[in-house]
Amino acid sequence: MVLAVRRGSPVRRVAKRFGVTHGTVQYWVTRTRRRRLDRVDFADRPRGRPRPVNRVSQRIEKRVLKLRRDLKDRSALGECGAAAIARELVRGGVHLIPCVRTIGRILYRHGVLDARHRLRRPPPPKGWYLPEVAARKAEIDSFDLVTDLVIQGGQAVTVLNGISLHGGLPVSWPEARITAKITVEKLMSHWRRYGLPHFAKFDNDTIFQGAHQWADSFGRVIRLCLQLGVNPIFAPPREPGFQAEIESYNGRWQRMVWHRVTHQSLQALQVYSGRFVEALIERSASRISLAPERRVVPKDFRLDLCRPLAGSLTFIRRTNAEGRVQCLGHSWPITTDWVHRLVRLDVDLSQGRVTCFALRRREPDEIRLLKSFRYQPLHKRFSE
Repeated sequence: MVLAVRRGSPVRRVAKRFGVTHGTVQYWVTRTRRRRLDRVDFADRPRGRPRPVNRVSQRIEKRVLKLRRDLKDRSALGECGAAAIARELVRGGVHLIPCVRTIGRILYRHGVLDARHRLRRPPPPKGWYLPEVAARKAEIDSFDLVTDLVIQGGQAVTVLNGISLHGGLPVSWPEARITAKITVEKLMSHWRRYGLPHFAKFDNDTIFQGAHQWADSFGRVIRLCLQLGVNPIFAPPREPGFQAEIESYNGRWQRMVWHRVTHQSLQALQVYSGRFVEALIERSASRISLAPERRVVPKDFRLDLCRPLAGSLTFIRRTNAEGRVQCLGHSWPITTDWVHRLVRLDVDLSQGRVTCFALRRREPDEIRLLKSFRYQPLHKRFSE
């Protein structure tokens, strides 16, 4: 390249001929400084001094490695890391002691670290605890409450948020208060407009599940889902991951709606939230269209709270040290071979049977049957 430029060829033509950039040709031409090419060092090396000024001396490195071996063999505490070596260097009166981070780099460079790197495994597919959802053959809507919001002036606000897993179909209802009756009305309006999912996931709030002080308690939301043919799912308490999509949407709604603008009233908040949801639906239109198909709500449907229970619902729980599961006010023995592990309880109210499956994030495809037993809930008349 340099010889071609010296013979009079334009720099850009030379760069095109050798397949390099214009700057690369200029760099090497400048580097030769019109000297004879056989006297130019064309070795590509970084600029600057061959040895950095702040490089730790070989003497210090050897002492660090020796201290590492001595501490590992003779230390009463058994500590031989970078911090322990730094303390020993201070006791030895060494001047210009390198920092702990530099000592760690010395140990890493010489391959004398004992720490094991964390093994990161790929996450399970979305909805891995339900084979139909994981295979994108069924859709699941998740709902949750955002509480303890207060508009300036003292107006309390509670938000009922929802989002679908595969389609990302969002919905938000800011209200002064959210009750089970209001939740049923909101779910009906949402599902009449967009269709019924195959599953609906909730946390264990009494608004969604029903009263916790009595066994075999099924609230309004459960009865609505059962009569519409939607399988309600209740996530395990204090368990990360199962509510990830709705928790993510909760945070997004608070960033983009609640914290973004100072709302003067509840009505203004509802209008602003509605605009946000509609814009988000419009932007996610292609994703929503590719999601599993939803069913249409029957036009003549009316919720009958006193109708006998029928259908299926699901609880995801973790067994205790005795292999038992707390669910619906009962303590059911599952197996002592699966303690402190995740299980999925499929409660079939029509057949009067509970089927328990073993769940494991590391092996999401292996959902193993653990136990099946009869379950007949007490028939109690629903009280308003």
